[in-house]
Amino acid sequence: MKLPSRSKAYIIPEYSLTGDLLSFLTCNLQYRYQNKGTLPPSKPVQRWFGEFIHGVMEEAFIQWKHEKTPFPWDWKEDIRPIEDLIDLRLQARGLYPHDEDLFYSILNQPDTDLTIDDLNEHDHKKLASARAEKAINIWGKHLFPLIDSSELLIKGIRDMPGYDEHRSRSNYYGINGVVDVLTSMKINRTIEQSNLDNYDNMIIEILKKNRDFQKRITDCKEGEDYEIIIDYKGMKRPPVEVTNPKAENKWESHKQQILTYSWLRSQQEDSKPIFAGIIFYLNELVPSKEDLMLIKEEMNSGLIDDETLEKYENDFEMIQNWQEDDKAPELSDEFKLERSIRIINIDDDEINKSLEKFDSVVFEIEKSLINEIKGCKIQDAWKAEADERTCSACDFKTFCKNNNQTKEFKIP
Repeated sequence: MKLPSRSKAYIIPEYSLTGDLLSFLTCNLQYRYQNKGTLPPSKPVQRWFGEFIHGVMEEAFIQWKHEKTPFPWDWKEDIRPIEDLIDLRLQARGLYPHDEDLFYSILNQPDTDLTIDDLNEHDHKKLASARAEKAINIWGKHLFPLIDSSELLIKGIRDMPGYDEHRSRSNYYGINGVVDVLTSMKINRTIEQSNLDNYDNMIIEILKKNRDFQKRITDCKEGEDYEIIIDYKGMKRPPVEVTNPKAENKWESHKQQILTYSWLRSQQEDSKPIFAGIIFYLNELVPSKEDLMLIKEEMNSGLIDDETLEKYENDFEMIQNWQEDDKAPELSDEFKLERSIRIINIDDDEINKSLEKFDSVVFEIEKSLINEIKGCKIQDAWKAEADERTCSACDFKTFCKNNNQTKEFKIP
């Protein structure tokens, strides 16, 4: 009796928007080592803060939903316990902050007599804590009442770009992403009687001033439901353009991320029309010295438009005159708020362009993977093109043949 052989496993490759798309665009080779080779960075400070601020905002929303704690929240009583909880979760995954970013978890020091009362104003002003407090008390009080769901996993499937039955791993690939916040609202054109106008909501007021959003509202029926996708970024607001051709254009990548989220959400059965996307750049609420230096570089490189420079002339002048060893300038609240929020207009043509961009990235990843499977060396199969800042912080710079800094490395 002849037994049939087992058929070849059919696997659909799956890619995420942040873990794959943005990582690959930052540097192909770094993506190969960190994501496909499971070699995490030795000092994942940027990753730590991104996960920390996401965790803090999600936990703060859950607590607000159940306890309805009025704003503003007290840092020591309301916010610090959340920071401790999230910090311990990240430590369990091997993610630790710099000492100057966050007060070390009290809960993780069983041999000491420290209590919450031992925290002082200096601890409060540590960078991550200061940003967490501002994010909750400035944007949280306007955002939390609008939230329909948080940390929503969305998935979709697309045709594999450049499919070849003899070379390609599959004829489809999957996309997945996690929406930080999804809001669900009803259209009401009577502004004075809107269901969201009975309190002063800054996010709604900003949306009302957006022409594309208002046009979407006008073109739809009264009482129709719609959704807004919201994403937090633990980083400063990126420039609209980049001067280095090797550098990733984060401004455009973030827009593509929201547009792709919109398409993924539209594939879900319970989805409603998506009228806009919002990105919060939370570092802008409490900019670090490094952030201020980058803003100054953008000014000197002509990457900030004249209208914005004129509108916030005093703030930009303070940044221009500021030196790295000086105390950080006291920037206006209006300046920090406007830089911390970005409205993404949802358009079908733009969504198709973002999906084509995602297809092209998946094509490049699959091509590199197949070349490596067929015997090509890793550094020949994957390109190493990144900006100087990415290269200087990369763990693989000592043996990356495409990095100029390799020549300067000397063994002690």
